Amino acid sequence: MRRDWAVGYTMVAPVVLGALAFVVLPLGMVVWYSLHEWNVLAGTFTFAGTANYERLLADPGLADSLLASLWFSIGLVVLNITLALLLAVLLDQKLPGTTTFRTFFFSPVVVSLVAWTIVWSFLLQADGGINGFLSTLGLEGPNWLRHETTAMLSVIVVQVFKNVGLNMILFLAALQGVPVELQEAARLDGAGAWRRFRSITLPMISPTILLVSIITIVGSLEVFAQIDVLTGGGPGNSTTVLVYYLYQQAFRFNEFGYASAIAVLLFVIVLVLTLLQWQSRKRWVFHEV
Repeated sequence: MRRDWAVGYTMVAPVVLGALAFVVLPLGMVVWYSLHEWNVLAGTFTFAGTANYERLLADPGLADSLLASLWFSIGLVVLNITLALLLAVLLDQKLPGTTTFRTFFFSPVVVSLVAWTIVWSFLLQADGGINGFLSTLGLEGPNWLRHETTAMLSVIVVQVFKNVGLNMILFLAALQGVPVELQEAARLDGAGAWRRFRSITLPMISPTILLVSIITIVGSLEVFAQIDVLTGGGPGNSTTVLVYYLYQQAFRFNEFGYASAIAVLLFVIVLVLTLLQWQSRKRWVFHEV
């Protein structure tokens, strides 16, 4: 029995040590830093108690960044999941050329994020490829990255095209696991395509929908490179999401203590949203009671 315990502890030790070193310890350090006023350039590290958290409540810039994060998350989650599910349903039809289309939609996932974003930054300029294409149709496109509404929309679309292929593959795998017998039985009972999709397909793939929604929502709250390369948080503060605001406070204004408090807030938001989704699974995820 002791030998079995020793083997078991040895097998799980790398994972436990990794979690302690790269998750628990950094999180504890961030909380500790958030209780201090830390200016790296001045070399000061002073205990401030809850002052940084009190500052969160009165910071209008934080409120703007939370609102920008909300709009970005809503747009990304709705477009990404809807488009990924639609593509997966279409590619599950065993039509000619589906392998080529799968590769086409999945290839952006493996492309470097920065390279992908830089290419789109050129396409979205006032004299870029997007407006060049629109001009051939007799239309005049805006300067996509310099208007508040179009800037946020542009960042969302770029991120959707980057990661929709991953969710598409997850949905496609789930669709191929739906029993054919259930579809055939429903068809014989007179159920149409939409009824079969709503009453059979969606419930059967609901665990994958839960997984995809959690991954997409968490990812939407951690976006940084796209904002930095495409808009730099502008115009104004329209695309300054929470992570980018954290970066500004830490590395532009040298407010590392306050930035740590923002990081703790971000952690709490992600944790709460994830727990809410996990608890809600009993109401709509198949086989969950």
